[in-house]
This record gives sequence, structure tokens and C-alpha cells, in this order.
Amino acid sequence: MHLEKISRNWKAVVGIALSLVFITMAFRRVDLRQMRQALAAADYWYLLPILAVTALSLALRSLRWQYLLRPMKRVRVRVLFASLSIGYMANTFLPAHLGEIVRAWHASKKTGTAACSVFATIVVERLIDLVSLLLLLGLALMVFPFPGWVRQSGLAMLVLVGALSILLLLMKRHRQRTMDLSGRLLRFFPAAGAARIRELLDQFLNGVVPLQRRAHYYAVGILSLAIWVCYALTFQLLFTAFAFVDTYRLPWTAALVAMVVTTISVVVPSSPGYVGSFHFLCQLSLSLFKVPRGPALSYAFVLHAVSIFPVFFLGLFFLARDRISLKALRREDIPCS
Repeated sequence: MHLEKISRNWKAVVGIALSLVFITMAFRRVDLRQMRQALAAADYWYLLPILAVTALSLALRSLRWQYLLRPMKRVRVRVLFASLSIGYMANTFLPAHLGEIVRAWHASKKTGTAACSVFATIVVERLIDLVSLLLLLGLALMVFPFPGWVRQSGLAMLVLVGALSILLLLMKRHRQRTMDLSGRLLRFFPAAGAARIRELLDQFLNGVVPLQRRAHYYAVGILSLAIWVCYALTFQLLFTAFAFVDTYRLPWTAALVAMVVTTISVVVPSSPGYVGSFHFLCQLSLSLFKVPRGPALSYAFVLHAVSIFPVFFLGLFFLARDRISLKALRREDIPCS
């Protein structure tokens, strides 16, 4: 299926509609003058260390991904860094996290591993991220009195992570039954199409594999912690750039709380780049610490920009290096899609 066709499906329509709703909510009762003042007063020299921390987080993600892929194939971190950057770049203009499919496709091209098998490691990676987020939410609940909707969101994510993890384990443990069941479910499909789907499912299950050594599990855990520390440091550095720490007496827990709440925007369906949901939830998290809506929204816009644009241009660089155009990327027939 072509990405250009996928991007026009109902998920894109729903995502864009939700983003418009979130943007409208974010701008409600916002003093635009306060927004302009906050943007003008910010110290943008802090963007330099923020960019460095962003690059470090990408490198750590690439290294963690290498551990997840190692049972199938040893891949250099620099190759995965390029695939990761291209995938994140694609997420800025493709809806519903379809950039992850692009990421799997690029890594497949570079390593010769089946795209669906690579995609399975990305699914596992995302489950690890969600488990890490839930652990951080549990920590944040101990140091900050969250409103009920945050607790409910955490519970919903816990149920989702648990269900997906159990499903993957059952599919892998009872692989032949899974393949037999898929055959029965697909019996009304055209024979060629059903065979292709079963082939892709088989490749996907090839990617759901345990790590090679116990030490690798520890490494993945430590790298996951380091990645989230980088994200929290980004929030804290930008707090300092906007002088929020002194102006609003933000405690050390503010970065943790804001990071946890804002990261929920990545889970909520939205338009490409998490536009709207990211801004509203970031603004909402800062309101818990009495930061006015205007300055909080200015902070959210800068945080979103520094999270999106550097990785976008980095992805473009790697596309140009590999001589792949954006138009070709949107037309590319990706086997695991």
C-alpha cells in the first residue's frame, strides 16, 4: 500500500479534527500580549544545550534499538541513527505514527532484514517506552497531587500496555496456532492477499525475540532511564530559558510532571507532529504550577519546535545522503504497511 494513499485515510481526518479541537482549547482565554512578552523575554541561548541533549537522546535510542535488533542481526548504531531520524522526520507529515513504518523500511533497506521483523522491534521499543512512562507517572504521583484525569489516563495506558504485551507473548509462544488462526480469519480474502498477510505476520513474529544475554536487559533498562532523563533535562533547560523557575517558583518536580503529562500527547491520536495535543497538554501541565495560560502556551510552542524541527532537518539530511526524495518516500511501497 502506498504511503500517499495511507495518509488520506480516515485516521488522518480524525487526527486533524482532534488537533483543531486541542488548538482551540489551548487558545481559550489566552492573553496574546502575555504570549508575545514571554517569547520576547526568553533566553534562546539555552537552545544550544537543548539541541545537544536532543542529539544525545537520539543516540541513546539508536543504541537501545541496536540491542533489540541484535538477536536477528548486528547493526551499526550510525545506521540505526539515520533510520530513526528519517522515521521521526516522517512522523511530522504522516499521521498515526506512520513514520515508524518508514523507519522500519529504511532500516530494512540498510540491513537486509525483513521490514516487518524490524517493525516488530519498534513495537517492542514503544511498549518499553510506555512502561517507562507509567513508572515515571507512578513516581510523579508520589511527589505531586495529580488531578483525576491524569490517573485515569495512566490506568488506561497500563491496561493498553498490558493487553498488547500479553498478546505479543501469546502470539510468539503459540506461533503455529496464531498462523492457523490467521488462516481461518483470512479464508474469505483473495488467496494471494491472504498469503501475503500471513507472510508479513510470520516476518513480524520473527522480530519478537528475547535479547541474547541478561546483561542486555540491564543495558536496555539503563538506556531507557537515560533517554527519559534527557527529556526531563530538556523541559528543565527551557524552564530556565523562560525564567519560569524564579518567576513561578517551580519545584524540581515540575519538569517530571510536565514531561509525563505532555508525553501523553504522543499516545493521543492527532495530526502529524502531534500538533495541538502536545501544546494543550503542555500548557495544562504548567497550569498545575500556576503558570499563566499565555506564557505556558509560548513555552509549549518553543518546546514543540525544538522537538520537531532539528530532527526533521536531520532526517532530511539522511534522506539526501541516501538520495531519497520526499516525493519518492510518500510513493514508496512499504511491505509491512
